[in-house]
Amino acid sequence: MDISFLGGPAPQRGVGVVAPFDFALDRELWRWVPDEVSLHMTRTPYVPVEVGLDLARTVSEHETLGEAVRTLNAITPEVVAYACASGSFVGGIAGERAMCEAMTWAGAVPSVTTSGALLDALTELGVHRVALVTPYTVSVTRVLEEYVAEAGVTVTGCAFMGLTRHIWKVPYRDVAEMARRAVPHPEAADALFLSCTNLPTYDVIPQLEAELRIPVISANQVTMWAALRRLGTRAVGPYQALTDPAARTGPAVPGPAGPVLPETPEVPGTEQQQEGWT
Repeated sequence: MDISFLGGPAPQRGVGVVAPFDFALDRELWRWVPDEVSLHMTRTPYVPVEVGLDLARTVSEHETLGEAVRTLNAITPEVVAYACASGSFVGGIAGERAMCEAMTWAGAVPSVTTSGALLDALTELGVHRVALVTPYTVSVTRVLEEYVAEAGVTVTGCAFMGLTRHIWKVPYRDVAEMARRAVPHPEAADALFLSCTNLPTYDVIPQLEAELRIPVISANQVTMWAALRRLGTRAVGPYQALTDPAARTGPAVPGPAGPVLPETPEVPGTEQQQEGWT
């Protein structure tokens, strides 16, 4: 059969993604990406450090970011995204901006980070009061609170899991439970942010928006939304307020049982510190 008339694959636009060495959710990032865009992934070098402030600082060093971006230059992405929340908020707003400058200098293309994208998303949604859910220890969570407050946004509630490893194995039901602790009623916040690019969130966002009656945004979601916006295109995310403007008019209340969510695996033997909320 002659298929030469098909003319080959459709042209692709590239987004370069720099992620920490332990990032495990490549497939989740792809779920926000339209067919005409490709993701080109690279990772920072491995370091034997558990998730915490030391790791956040290590994986966000300008030299490390520059080397990672230069590995992507040969495939000429149109934008580069740094997919790490803690690594991009650990230095505050000035630190995040300096990271973008370092990546842009190394790749000569626009750059975004997860935490910079978070602030852009809060502005897009008109959020002045936000609740937070993190898988982090209390010390990392506090730095996120300070970062958001520095941007002039009030943190109204926060729940954290205290994990130092295997964050990508957290089940959706645990994410939902922490969200309910951070937002006990719809008037408690204008929006909820689920932090950490290693925390699975794609499928849980619509359920939580319907249940909590406020926009719910996540680290991976805002990263892809911001990167794709730099390309002049939209992220794919039905029933999510940030990516689907129709969902901003107020989500429908789910039935008594609520939507059925796919499970993520249990976390056998996962080490964690005490979880909590403030």
